Amino acid sequence: MKRLYYLFDPLCGWCYGAGKVLATLAQRSGEQLHMLPSGLFSGEGARPMDAAFAAYAWSNDQRIERLTGQPFSALYRSQVLDNSQQMFDSGPATVALTAVSLTAPQREPEALKAIQHARYVEGADITAIPVLLALLRGLGLEDAAARLAAPDVALMDANSARVAQAQQLMRQMGAQGVPSFVLAQDGQQQLLNASAAFSDPEAFVAQWLAA
Repeated sequence: MKRLYYLFDPLCGWCYGAGKVLATLAQRSGEQLHMLPSGLFSGEGARPMDAAFAAYAWSNDQRIERLTGQPFSALYRSQVLDNSQQMFDSGPATVALTAVSLTAPQREPEALKAIQHARYVEGADITAIPVLLALLRGLGLEDAAARLAAPDVALMDANSARVAQAQQLMRQMGAQGVPSFVLAQDGQQQLLNASAAFSDPEAFVAQWLAA
């Protein structure tokens, strides 16, 4: 049985840009798709939002929008990037997605899409637990919301294990960043060309289905 590991970070603009491809993969591959957050922008990777970083992020976001068609709104720019009180920290969203993976794993791609939409389109602060709880409950993911509202050792251990697996895969496959896609089949692992997910999404999905 083949598996496709999707390595991502909830605050990665390019991962948001790959949203359409992820949705298609989730629809067509079902349980063969395994999502693994890399922890890129959590823990030591988190940082304060300042003017210089906001300008860099917005420039990069505009490039992603031109290439993928995924929107980055004026609300996102004003309420997220221009808010120096908000940390650039994917830790809370990563834990929220782990809660989904434990309670409704098939809906994790949908939850990630909702979190990304809330940030990049609605300008919501997805570093705030109350915002994430409202998002999960709005999707009917009550069990995941309950886990996130009162995180226990099992949830945090599962979160750490997912991040560790993602980082190990990235090192093992020589992946330079996220998003990355690793195909595992017949005891072999292959790093797929993620750039095709942006330049030719249909060809990328076809590559996976034909493997």
